[in-house]
Amino acid sequence: MIVGLTGGIGSGKSEVSARFERLGIKIVDADVVAREVVAPGSTCLDAIAKHFGLEMLNQDGSLNRPKLRKLIFENLQEKIWLEDLLHPVIRNETINQLNQSKSAYAILASPLLLETSQHELVDRILVVDATEDLQIARAVSRDTNNAEQIKKIMATQMNRATRCARADDIIYNHGDIYELEQQVQQLHKSYLALAQQYSQENYTTP
Repeated sequence: MIVGLTGGIGSGKSEVSARFERLGIKIVDADVVAREVVAPGSTCLDAIAKHFGLEMLNQDGSLNRPKLRKLIFENLQEKIWLEDLLHPVIRNETINQLNQSKSAYAILASPLLLETSQHELVDRILVVDATEDLQIARAVSRDTNNAEQIKKIMATQMNRATRCARADDIIYNHGDIYELEQQVQQLHKSYLALAQQYSQENYTTP
């Protein structure tokens, strides 16, 4: 069984993922996969350098993410080109890593789970929810962006109400770490039972 974990910026997805991982659950992080497919020496990075020019690379040969992000943010056609290049590769690598999981269930953590076709890869959707004020405060303290920049990022993401409406499960991450841990533990027990049921339902005798 695969659980899709998502939430808005600053909602606490990474904290929740880390707690499930400590319980022995395989986490496939879409952001990590996205970085892996453009690592130095990869075919995707070579294609990006050929298309946009070598100025998109850092001195060590790695991708200059801020520069590329700025370019595609200002040019829709280039954004489409980049997505057409990367999305199929990211999807294939994500599926490969999920298939290699040995834990009772696996989690696909992705900020864009519901905005992309990634939700098609999961059996349940878990949303980490927080108030917008908390999202902004957490993101500002963690990132170099200011509150206005965070608000702009939030405006490009699915809104809270729509995201929560599509969830099978919701973790309310409103600041109490003990409460967060209790919610993770409770869901873990539920997912273990569901995974066993899911396995039995999908088992076929030879």
